Amino acid sequence: MIELIVLDVDGTLTDGGIIYSNSGDELKTFDVSDGLAIATWTKKLGKKAAIITGRTSLIVERRAKDLKIEHLYQGTHKKAEVLENILKEEGLSWHQVAAIGDDLNDYKMLKKAGLSFTPSNGSKYIKDIVNVKCSASGGNGAVREMIEYIIKEDGIEEDFIKAWL
Repeated sequence: MIELIVLDVDGTLTDGGIIYSNSGDELKTFDVSDGLAIATWTKKLGKKAAIITGRTSLIVERRAKDLKIEHLYQGTHKKAEVLENILKEEGLSWHQVAAIGDDLNDYKMLKKAGLSFTPSNGSKYIKDIVNVKCSASGGNGAVREMIEYIIKEDGIEEDFIKAWL
């Protein structure tokens, strides 16, 4: 059973675009359906979530806080090592982890995860190694699709739906 989901940001939780305002502020767009699924996973089902990303952004910090994501690691290029430390801290094993990523910096982490996903716009090299290729693209419901896949496979789909009824 999956206890921890691990999320990349750019190209997974977002469409990969980065917008800079004239004042230098960075802007990102997140999908509300991804957010609802993550919130259900963490707040309603009591499961764990982590964001591990290569870039650093206050926007991502705010999004993680809004969704009650306990583990946030930004500016890291050794995602598998960071995840290994999270697993030790949480007392979990690799087979209890599902991860989603879209590019080569996610490769090692996705190879080790018990269940791995990529959005439809993920790199060919990532698509070749993951368990599940989402039909949705990054920033457009791929994380929601991942979570719905997991809850169905783990037999907790009814709990997920009832969380909002």
